[in-house]
Amino acid sequence: MKRYEDLITQTFEFPTEEFKVVKKQLHFHNIPLMDLIKEYGTPIKLTYLPKISQNIKRAKRMFKASMKKHKYKGEYMYCYCTKSSHFSFVLEEALKNNVHLETSSAYDLDIVRKLYEKETIDKDIYIICNGFKRPLYKEYISDIINEGFKNCIPILDNLNEVDHYIEHVKKPMKLGIRVAADEEPNFEFYTSRLGVRYSDVNELYREKIAPNPKLKLKILHFFIHWGISDSAYYWSELSRFVFKYCELKKKCPELDSIDIGGGFPIKTSLQFEFDYNYMVDQIVQNVKWICDRNHVATPNIITEFGSYTVGESGATIYSVLDTKLQNDKELWYMIDGSFITHIPDSYGMNQKYIMMAINNWDDIYHKVNLGGLTCDSLDYYNSEAHSSEVFLPKMTNGEPLYIGFFNTGAYQESIGGYGGLQHCLIPSPQHLIIDKDKNGDLVTKIFATEQASESMMKLLGY
Repeated sequence: MKRYEDLITQTFEFPTEEFKVVKKQLHFHNIPLMDLIKEYGTPIKLTYLPKISQNIKRAKRMFKASMKKHKYKGEYMYCYCTKSSHFSFVLEEALKNNVHLETSSAYDLDIVRKLYEKETIDKDIYIICNGFKRPLYKEYISDIINEGFKNCIPILDNLNEVDHYIEHVKKPMKLGIRVAADEEPNFEFYTSRLGVRYSDVNELYREKIAPNPKLKLKILHFFIHWGISDSAYYWSELSRFVFKYCELKKKCPELDSIDIGGGFPIKTSLQFEFDYNYMVDQIVQNVKWICDRNHVATPNIITEFGSYTVGESGATIYSVLDTKLQNDKELWYMIDGSFITHIPDSYGMNQKYIMMAINNWDDIYHKVNLGGLTCDSLDYYNSEAHSSEVFLPKMTNGEPLYIGFFNTGAYQESIGGYGGLQHCLIPSPQHLIIDKDKNGDLVTKIFATEQASESMMKLLGY
């Protein structure tokens, strides 16, 4: 007879940096999860703020070490990709680490203004403005540049965007150009819809930027949808991009930075393996080699890490409400929440997360399917990143069972429509923020209680 604890310890290298078991109960970053459940109930979303700073510091440390190793003459700039999580407590934690911001829409710039009003940032901060921009977004960009945010840098996504800034920005301004990357061969399209075609970049600079003394092209930007990976496709696209930087640098002396976007992966399984140090070192080495070969000064390197910044700080915790045996072999554990509304990437992208029982680690385990509360037949979770099955402790003697999905801190609230209407009117769960005080002790506070019916009724017009 094998216990659930045997399954985990024999399948993975366990305990890990983030997880350990104390008295048959799971701890996450030394947080006793059962204590939270007893005090606050379920479902719960939680954000462990120190993990955000930890990951930022690690990335900075890796780039600094690699640049020193290769005698790389350029700086590294860490930008936080705000669309990963717009919550104030996330941005405030990230900004403690001297990071800059990358934005995607006009309303991001309202957040910038709020941060400035609170004196969390000053007007020297770099604001990298990405995306295909609606008129309001371009208007807000122009406004804050005119207000003195001298390092607000719109990244041109098409040939005509710069016309708005020429007309409306009254001060000298910095610009970037996003180079449209080629997609992987198995993707539905050959070239990304985002960015300026490779063959049009030089013409855009020559015809619209170079003749205007108010404009300075400072950044060349690219991003691979599939993220940073040790693949022939990634290295080919990165090299192609850096060669374009070298070509343009010879015509545009003020160009001094490349933005390689985001794409550091996060742990979606206890078997996760990704050599961050190796990838950073290879990026720095490849950029330097290509620039040296072309007799061009090495650029500053900018990254826009979003999921990597905030993803591993988050967890979502449920109770198992009951069991249902639907035929001879399909056993369901019904949870007190919904995957579609609370962890939408698990439904929309078949994204896997680290999932473990929080209690009852001494009980025997069996195969189960996890079912959500909505009436949608696709509101389920029945496989993990390392396995096509899900195993959890048996529910015996009426003992409640609690389960956690971990590293759910990026994108899930915004994609799920946090605070708005949810499928089957399933409410957004309560959200806890966990930090450490000066003595290193855990401090928990409620950011939001479970969504009340009144807020949904108002949205619905009742």
